[in-house]
Amino acid sequence: MWHIAIREGQLEAMQKSTGEEVEAAGSHLHVQGAEQLRKEKEKEAWGKTERNRLLRIKKTMHLQKEHGLRHQKLVEDARKNHWAAVKFLKASLGRVREQERERELEARKLRRSRMDAVLALKTSITANRETLRKFQAWGQAKAELAEQKAQAEKQAILAQGGDAFKHLFHQRRHQELEAQKRAFEEEQKLRKCEIVSRILKEEAKESRKKRQPSPAKATTRPTLRDKTWGYLTDLSEGKTPAIPCYPVEKDHASHSEHPQLVKAMSSESIREDPGILNQEDETLAEPEIPGLWTEDYKSQQVPREDVDRKPVGGTKMEKDILARTMEQLRSGVVHKQVVSGREFKGRPFNSKPKLIHFKDFDVGKVYKKKMTLINATYTINYCKLEGVDEHLRDFIHVNFDPPGPMSAGMSCEVLVTFKPMIDKDLEGTISFLAQTGRFSVPLKCSTKQCSLSLDKELIDFGSYVVGETTSRTITLTNAGGLGTKFKFLPASEFYEMDISPSVMRISSIFTYEDKAFSERIVPSVSEQQIDGESSLVDVPGQRGQDESHASGSEGGTTTIMTILPNEDQSEIWLGETTEGEIGPFSSFKMPVIFSPVTPGAVQTRFKVTFKNPQCPTLHFRVTGVALDVPVWVPKPNVDLKICMYDRLYQDSILVHTRSKVALRLTFEVCKELRGHIELLPKTGYIQALSSYSVQLKFLPRHSLAEDAGKYFDEESRVLEAPMTIRVADQIRPVGFTVHAVVTTSDLELSPSEVDFGYCTIFEAIRTPLILYNHSLLPQEFGFVGLPKFVDIQPNDGFGMILPLESLELDLVFQPTKAREYSFELVCKSEINRCFTLMCRAVGVHPPLELSHYQIKFAATALYDTSVATLYVINSHLSMNSLTHCVPHIGSEDPCPVGPTSFEFLLPPDSPITISPSVGTVLPGKKCLVQVAFRPTLSRELIRQHAFQTLTKDGEFKLFRKDMVTPRRDQRRQSLAVTRLQNRDRQFRASTSQTLEMQMQDFKLSASEYQTAQATLTRSFPGKFDQFVVPCVVASGDIQDRKGTEPLSFSPHNTLYLELWCPAVAPAIVVTSDKGKTISNFGDVAVGHRGIKKVSIQNIFSEDLALEFSVLNPNGPFVLLNPISQLTAGETQVLVLSFSPRESVLAQETLDIITKRGTLSLTLVGTGVASVITCSIEGNVLNMGYVIARESVSSSFKLQNNSSLPIKFSVRLHSLSSARREELQRLPQFLSSPDQRTDVVGTQNHSGQSVFSVVPVEGIMDPGVVQDFTVTFSPDHESLYFSDQLQVLLFDKKVSQQILLKGAAREHMMFVEGGDPLDVPVESLTVIPTGDVERREEAEELKPILVTLDYVQLDADIPSPPATRELQVGCIRTTQLSPKKTVEFSMDSIASLQHKGFTIEPPRGSVERGQTKTISISWTPPTDFDPDHPLVVSALLQLKGDVKETYKVFFVSQVLTRP
Repeated sequence: MWHIAIREGQLEAMQKSTGEEVEAAGSHLHVQGAEQLRKEKEKEAWGKTERNRLLRIKKTMHLQKEHGLRHQKLVEDARKNHWAAVKFLKASLGRVREQERERELEARKLRRSRMDAVLALKTSITANRETLRKFQAWGQAKAELAEQKAQAEKQAILAQGGDAFKHLFHQRRHQELEAQKRAFEEEQKLRKCEIVSRILKEEAKESRKKRQPSPAKATTRPTLRDKTWGYLTDLSEGKTPAIPCYPVEKDHASHSEHPQLVKAMSSESIREDPGILNQEDETLAEPEIPGLWTEDYKSQQVPREDVDRKPVGGTKMEKDILARTMEQLRSGVVHKQVVSGREFKGRPFNSKPKLIHFKDFDVGKVYKKKMTLINATYTINYCKLEGVDEHLRDFIHVNFDPPGPMSAGMSCEVLVTFKPMIDKDLEGTISFLAQTGRFSVPLKCSTKQCSLSLDKELIDFGSYVVGETTSRTITLTNAGGLGTKFKFLPASEFYEMDISPSVMRISSIFTYEDKAFSERIVPSVSEQQIDGESSLVDVPGQRGQDESHASGSEGGTTTIMTILPNEDQSEIWLGETTEGEIGPFSSFKMPVIFSPVTPGAVQTRFKVTFKNPQCPTLHFRVTGVALDVPVWVPKPNVDLKICMYDRLYQDSILVHTRSKVALRLTFEVCKELRGHIELLPKTGYIQALSSYSVQLKFLPRHSLAEDAGKYFDEESRVLEAPMTIRVADQIRPVGFTVHAVVTTSDLELSPSEVDFGYCTIFEAIRTPLILYNHSLLPQEFGFVGLPKFVDIQPNDGFGMILPLESLELDLVFQPTKAREYSFELVCKSEINRCFTLMCRAVGVHPPLELSHYQIKFAATALYDTSVATLYVINSHLSMNSLTHCVPHIGSEDPCPVGPTSFEFLLPPDSPITISPSVGTVLPGKKCLVQVAFRPTLSRELIRQHAFQTLTKDGEFKLFRKDMVTPRRDQRRQSLAVTRLQNRDRQFRASTSQTLEMQMQDFKLSASEYQTAQATLTRSFPGKFDQFVVPCVVASGDIQDRKGTEPLSFSPHNTLYLELWCPAVAPAIVVTSDKGKTISNFGDVAVGHRGIKKVSIQNIFSEDLALEFSVLNPNGPFVLLNPISQLTAGETQVLVLSFSPRESVLAQETLDIITKRGTLSLTLVGTGVASVITCSIEGNVLNMGYVIARESVSSSFKLQNNSSLPIKFSVRLHSLSSARREELQRLPQFLSSPDQRTDVVGTQNHSGQSVFSVVPVEGIMDPGVVQDFTVTFSPDHESLYFSDQLQVLLFDKKVSQQILLKGAAREHMMFVEGGDPLDVPVESLTVIPTGDVERREEAEELKPILVTLDYVQLDADIPSPPATRELQVGCIRTTQLSPKKTVEFSMDSIASLQHKGFTIEPPRGSVERGQTKTISISWTPPTDFDPDHPLVVSALLQLKGDVKETYKVFFVSQVLTRP
């Protein structure tokens, strides 16, 4: 039994131990499960954190990839832009180089043309000298022949016993009458031809008008054309013409007489006595209407309808007014073009061609030409056609399509169509308007004319052996479009087509249409007259002297001389065909044959006559020399023109031979000139019947005048050097002469040294510089290597100076720094000669500077004021000369830094006012100075005029009384004149002294003063004054000087202000309100109107057309009765109104513009604006939180506190037109860190406005309160809904600006507070939708950052804890929801308390429409490390319709100062 008991005891112990083991195992499994659950939760949290990290890495990589692609695109775009810029730069440089090459070619052409002109001038001078010499010889020969003939006749008459003096007198008188008669006949022929041409033109015009009906009433008086036809008919029939005073019965009667009249006029058998000539003069001087010039003639009354009828296009005055108006309107179109600081000046467009020329046109045909306009400005320009000249509008049509904006260098085409209606030369211009100014293209239309010329005026056959025959060709060229008949004949023969130039005169009855022809024909006639007369008197040669003397003696008294053919004409003759017809644009070659008979010089003159009377006779001369020497030089005179010293000149001398064998030639230079002239080679062989060329080298030295001796004239600088060619086996050498004018190449600069003195860096000094050319040739010059502070004008110191010319240049010196200048200017000529000019100056940098150094006032009327402003600037801040320029004089010590004073020294009695004239400018500051110009009449001038007016009568009476001669002694009457003269002198001296003394004591009343002032104002002739006002500068403050002690002003630091002051007399004056030009309307309520009247008077002697400047269309001032005209002395009243639209002091200027000047009226008025008040304080209306897609409303009030009704309107900034521009800018949180949000924040996605206001507009009566309702209706979730509400009064003035704010949530709970962690702008990036679950898990916890700064100023004194607040709210909604409240709770409270945080309350609930505040305070614990901020986190859970979890991060730190 005891065994069983022991066994049971063991079993019980075993069961007990097993139970304990089972309990231990269960507790272990429970602990292990809890540990495993905790590990799984940690693993899950770590996985979530890892997924968030990977998500952030992916986002970062995506952003980096986008940034790389964007950077690569920017680099590619930059590379493309660089390539385009390089290409454009190359093209621009190419164009610039091409333009430079073109300018260089043009300059070369200009130089070449000037050289040719100088050479032509020399040739012309030589020819004129020869012509004058011939005239003198001919005159002497003619006088001798006439004297010999007179002596012979006198001796013959004396031998017969007659009166020789009387006979000679009658003979000379008879010859003069015969010459006058012949001249008059030729003049009559010209007049008749001209009259016939006019009548034919009139008949042509009448033939075109045959289809038009004749007028109802026939003219009873004959016209000038009918009287002229009748006069010419009577004259052709040999009758004595009478003054026609009867009407012509039929028109066709005169037409039937035309052929007979022309025939009669073409005959040369018309003879008239002086009586007929007088009658003709009287007849031609008759008026078109008989009796018009008589004293008893009464003017015909013109019907009123003819008087009132205005010409087509308006009267002349209307056209002038229209032209001035269009000019004023167009002046606003023209703008200055400034590119890179450089203003374009010149012709904006270049035309190609430069001249549009329609040559040789036919009436009735149509001609077209194209023209290209090229933009010559620096940038884009516009071009507009203005039209052609008025006299060309019936014939010229321009087809031009404006191309719009044209870049620089671009071109456009213009089509010009010409349809001639009359056969007449036309000239004019085609006008265009560009953005930078107007320009025109010249246009010319030329009729068909004969333009005849010979290719040479002298045919020199040279030297030919007797018996040889040679021929040369002279070409007659017609460059015109009209043909004519011609005839070649010797100058001594007469032909009926010849019109002698000596008797050709231009009629004085040319009409306007013939003026162009007369201007073309007169010069040619005068030139040909000289040639023609010289051809009649030149002696042909040695062999024909006797014949020429005989012919001269026989025809010495006649104007046209007929010389018999001489022997020379048998040696030189023309070809077989000597006459014919030359067509337009064609030529005719006439051979001239020379066959010498005997040795000697032969000369013959020929002329070419034409049937066309407008073509002058052409003359040419043929010379030749008959020699029996085989070797000759065709150019015996070698002209090297004008040569310079030390310059090499070369020419080729051609030697000919007639010998049939080779000859040896030796070329010799006279020994005086062998050091200057050389012939190469010195010896040579000329082959049979050939030519040989010798090289002439001429290098004139400065010793030429001493070496040449008699061959060189020092006064005229002419060198005539004889050269000799010696032929073997020939005794007579061949000679030729080298002619040259040797001149120097010196240029002289006067003065040789220039001292500019002291000059500030803000001004420039101009000094005249004279450049004299001692040479007889024009020379190009240029000042090279000019320093930057020197300028030479004109043309930057480059140009061409003519021979012996003095050219005045302007040498401008403008220092850039304050130092002493000593430099040398170099002037180079075209042959690289240098001429120097020494210059000295001292640069001054004053401590003060002016913003403007020249002021040009506009033309200012008397008692008017023009004001200009400028600044006096003190830029001297430091004495450090390394950082900036320090003011000093030359190399002296710099001026001290500190206040600097200035003073403007005005001229005495000047109309200039400067305010302030004295002042002090601190370093780095500037002082505003106003300069006023008010021209007035001096008080002394007004007093003198008033005194003269009042004393004029008294002075005259006193003079008359003193001039009475005493009659007591009759013997004194003979001395009356002498005594009166002495008394007059004494009276004037005493009277002048008396008047001066009286004038000093003279006092004027107000009315007399105003009368004299008005009189002088009306007769003011105008005046222009130019003032230079010095501004002296001194260091120091004017307030620091002791008493009246002046500051030490330096004369070298003086600044100069130039003023241009033109003064004119006013044409219109104000007569109301004592002549004041300021009209003050006073205070006028907004919306009301005030009226004011101003009287103006025209004090000018003519009627004036008035124009008024345009007042501000949106301004308060209005001119109610504008006046178009103001007659002389008339007074008119202007009515002005003032209607303010806002509360502002308004001021405008009304200009009354006339052709004599402008009168300015200043209009001043004050508008009293309406005032309203708003019930919202701070101008911010916060709508709070709203469930998305729901709405909430709020109201505010506006009250009218003014005494006037107010019209108001309400608008939202999000709906304004400026919203589109704001959307293009960067967000505020990027551009301005201080301001995170814009005025207009997040808006609805649907496009509807988030905020709406009612009412939108209306009228508030005085004292009325207006209610406004604002509705907030968001359609999605956002915390940054905002807009601006503007209240406008009268649709203009913004009275109130209210900021509207609101937030929307998808759920009913929200949390406010904490630091911002996002941006207030919604992102436009599309969120990827690939992994929705991970994205939702990542966005479950919403972070909230709370920063607490504990400020501990003193370690011994505890500071209050740092506190922050979070707002938890529940949104009131109309939706059905099982939850009526929002519960919140925050975990880890114990851990936060351990860290020093206190949160009250940690949990709670919020009713709908309510908010609760969670207060957070922090006091640093004892173990807190101030160097490491404390960062802890806790979860805040909200439970409402959904559950939201926020992770709140607490960041706390300790600060030693706020």
